[in-house]
Amino acid sequence: MIAIVKEPIHSTEKPMERAFLVGIDRGDAEWPVEESLAELQRLVETDGAEVVGSVWQRLKKTNARTFIGSGKVKEVSTAVQALGVDVVVFDDELTPSQQSNLEKEIKGVKIIDRTALILDIFALHATSREGRLQVRLAQNQYLLPRLRGMWSHLASNRMGGGVGSRFGEGESQLEVDRRIVRKRVSQIRQELRKVQDERDTQRKARLGSGIYRVAIAGYTNAGKSSLLNALTDAQVLAYDKLFATLDSTTRRFALPEGRELSLSDTVGFIQKLPTTLIEAFKSTLDEIVSSNLILHLVDATAQQREAQMIAVSEILAQIGAHQIPQLVVFNKIDELDAEEREVLANRYPQALLISVLTREGIPTLISRIELAANAENRVLNVCLPFSQGALVGLAHERCSVLSESFTEEGTVMYLGVPQAYVSRFLPYQQNQRTT
Repeated sequence: MIAIVKEPIHSTEKPMERAFLVGIDRGDAEWPVEESLAELQRLVETDGAEVVGSVWQRLKKTNARTFIGSGKVKEVSTAVQALGVDVVVFDDELTPSQQSNLEKEIKGVKIIDRTALILDIFALHATSREGRLQVRLAQNQYLLPRLRGMWSHLASNRMGGGVGSRFGEGESQLEVDRRIVRKRVSQIRQELRKVQDERDTQRKARLGSGIYRVAIAGYTNAGKSSLLNALTDAQVLAYDKLFATLDSTTRRFALPEGRELSLSDTVGFIQKLPTTLIEAFKSTLDEIVSSNLILHLVDATAQQREAQMIAVSEILAQIGAHQIPQLVVFNKIDELDAEEREVLANRYPQALLISVLTREGIPTLISRIELAANAENRVLNVCLPFSQGALVGLAHERCSVLSESFTEEGTVMYLGVPQAYVSRFLPYQQNQRTT
């Protein structure tokens, strides 16, 4: 409950923005306020600022006017002046009136909330046209109910730059009102719909092809991009930062038996993920919803490991993906000792323990994916005439080839056939093989 402070750093380089964090303790056993603020600090650092202090207050109910109590507001104001703070970041979403009132009482600094910070990070990291459109949509949806009384605040943010200031694409504040923002939202939706149509076309092609689809989902910084690279050599940029990548990437992945699958990396989740982001990133999240198997990747070293797993499960349920088979995969086990690994394995006996860095457990993971992919196959014993070479190729690419031999009539194959291809092979079915 006492502010944690750092001494000012003296440097000849341009100083980083100095941030002060504010949280409340609701008695949440899954996310203690100290852990939530630690995560908020990582978010702030990802956005390019330095955290110089923090404070929290135990509250059952937030203050309708200033979120925290009046005494705590004065404490924050005093710390802000003493530490030369540029921005105060609240760990929960503020109402427009709360933000406006706080600006009046804590003078000379920007006041932003966790949602604005996450949106700012997304604006910083979005690279594709779709990603940038999704971020712009979420930003404008966030701003729309906050227009009243916020314009002077946002104008000063934009002039100052830095954390929380990448809103509005640099437009003059005078250009923005409710009508214009609604029009902008509509225009962004139209642009995004065109991009999403292209993605939907690609997704439908994969669905129609019968390719088994695997999606990697998990908390931010669990190692999803690194796992995609390890399995497919996708060469997706992977950093030890929160939300380092936002754009989903889909690559083909060949099982040892030869069958090809599709593997998709998706945007990372986080506790208190803004609903505006979930809505805006719908097309990206559809990669999860349309998958046959979800790899729920977990950072085995995270202090709040179980809470992170719950947060991911809640978001999967929110987007309608909770019915899809899941395989829980704990990553970064190279950083655990033998006892920690044993505890993890005993607590989650159905899960896999891997290290993308050392590739420990990767062969077992591939075997489990193969097992899941083949679980719904129909076993057929077929004889494919030599004139049906394309079907033989299809069998190797899309089916599980259990055995293969050659006769005068053609290629005899004992196959595990995905339902999408059964009709292609049924005309060539022989009497079922006996064992």
